[in-house]
Amino acid sequence: MAIKRLSWSLGVVLAAGLVGACDDGAAESAPASAPASPATSASAADPRPAPGLAVETVVAGLEHPWDLGFLPDGRVLVTERPARFKLVDDGRAREVRADLGDVFVAGEGGLMGLVIHPDFARSREFTACQTHQSNGEPVDVRLVTWRLSADAASATRVRDLVTGLPISTGRHSGCRPTIAADGALLVGTGDVAEPSHPQDRRSLGGKVLRVDLRTGQGLADNPFASSSNANERRVYSYGHRNIQGVAVRPGSGQVFTAEHGPSGFDEMNRIRPGANYGWDPSRGGTVDTYDESVPMTDRERFPDAVPPLWTSGETSTEAPSGATFLTGAQWGPLNGRLAVVALRGQKTLLFQLGESGEAVADLALPTELNDAFGRLRGVRSGPDGALYITTSNGTDDRLLRVTPRA
Repeated sequence: MAIKRLSWSLGVVLAAGLVGACDDGAAESAPASAPASPATSASAADPRPAPGLAVETVVAGLEHPWDLGFLPDGRVLVTERPARFKLVDDGRAREVRADLGDVFVAGEGGLMGLVIHPDFARSREFTACQTHQSNGEPVDVRLVTWRLSADAASATRVRDLVTGLPISTGRHSGCRPTIAADGALLVGTGDVAEPSHPQDRRSLGGKVLRVDLRTGQGLADNPFASSSNANERRVYSYGHRNIQGVAVRPGSGQVFTAEHGPSGFDEMNRIRPGANYGWDPSRGGTVDTYDESVPMTDRERFPDAVPPLWTSGETSTEAPSGATFLTGAQWGPLNGRLAVVALRGQKTLLFQLGESGEAVADLALPTELNDAFGRLRGVRSGPDGALYITTSNGTDDRLLRVTPRA
């Protein structure tokens, strides 16, 4: 496999001074000709040298690979948005037979997030997010549990785990599942550009959900577990626009999300149970249109809304997508950083977080992944400690493996 070995530098960006922006309508269009970078605060240090990265192509020839998961034997299962499962083994990708004829592939919707069950070695089960249609009409976004055959050549549907996530023509269909430290299933969802969804806790759109991986029901210690509404019992946080990444910090259980803003103001958030993150394009229910001129985090309307740990600000667009943590001593000073990949920004952002998770200490922008492979969609840490990233350019997309350069 060809290995790209390039230099990089470490730029420090303090949380209090980060500015920039995101229009995910543009994010789902052709790549920007000049992707913007987060602006550096006046008090930030000059970039300083840091260990370089090695980037190799594991497999090419994919089409909009949305997410990936690792099987116990090291093979990689990939979802392609046009409704295909692919199994990556020894540098080759082959399609896994599955009945995906009910997937509604339009706009930003299709076959999306993926999570391999912790007991896969016994159950061979995994869960995927997919937009669902009936008679050619979109019905909902749902989480479906599948079982991979013993020879990994096919997958059969086991159950519809969670149904009723809202859907539109495809906009803001984002659905990213991740296993929490306690085994719960966390799911970041999009608001499908419907003004009332983010602030309506009975809607599953514009939320982080926390559900039982076996039943799809909200857990007994969820913040709204006493609600009479089943959807509200699943809600972990609300007031979100279009979550594309969910990551759990090893050793702490802290949850972080990456989220598309409107025209600017992409966010990275620390998730608190029951908290409101302040997105309300309905203006308190006073308008029926999707008003994107409101603040991404509206603390005037919602004084208790949680401010972002990081925002791209008003003039910079990143369209952040998948998120995961770098783990292992091989990463040296980068060990423990939160890696967020960007679609429109075509880069990887590596956040160093404080121990409490309530502040960003600095931000690394490795040049090896900056505008070198186009749009970056999914990112997961592999069992070998490497970072695995999918591109999302539409033709000849790749699964990349990123490691510290020796």
